[in-house]
Amino acid sequence: MSNQPLFEIKDLEVSYGSIAAIKGISMEVHKGEIVTILGANGAGKTTCMRTISQLLKAKSGSIRFKNAELTGLPAHKIVGLGISHSPEGRRVFGILTVEENLLLGAYSCKSVDRKVLEWVYDLFPRLKERRKQLSGTLSGGEQQMLAIGRALMSKPEMLLLDEPSLGIAPILVKAIFKQIRAIADNGVTVLLVEQNAKAALKLADRGYVLEVGKIATSGTSEELLSSEKVQEAYLGKKH
Repeated sequence: MSNQPLFEIKDLEVSYGSIAAIKGISMEVHKGEIVTILGANGAGKTTCMRTISQLLKAKSGSIRFKNAELTGLPAHKIVGLGISHSPEGRRVFGILTVEENLLLGAYSCKSVDRKVLEWVYDLFPRLKERRKQLSGTLSGGEQQMLAIGRALMSKPEMLLLDEPSLGIAPILVKAIFKQIRAIADNGVTVLLVEQNAKAALKLADRGYVLEVGKIATSGTSEELLSSEKVQEAYLGKKH
């Protein structure tokens, strides 16, 4: 792991009108890492992800990827730089087939890389089985696989995953988390927002805990898993 981060946020502030949602956070992600952002509902996790993608605009602060400043860029340019976002709630196009959804993920590329499409199908064989099926007829877990697969079609260097386990059966959560590890092992850096703290920390190298728009604590996954504060707040253990 190099000393120079692939991705860095410094003193980021984001507001909805007069309400401060992100209050001066800083974090970094190194190439090849899986880093998780944990926190309760309303902590600012999704706001952070949407600001990285420039779907929301920062009030102040810096977001840098490969030393390029992202704040102020249009959202489609972020994809072109090598960051892809699988959003909370999946947002698949229900009236399009599975394969049509995946091909849409490659819109920023000059042409569809069939090797990437086959890799996505290898990661998620259910998608290959259902490639001609309308996406709106898939289960929640299958739609989540599709959302991740679609994000991979632009061949990102860094993948933003927002709540991949939300509303999904535990057996499929396990399968999806296994494939997130496989994605990272294939050279894609991952920034993961997740409410399932235990699963996220078992998967990730490091984590940041957000509380009402501020970073309350950070550390390696081992440090956070053994932290009494994190155990009480997010792992359901009382002392």
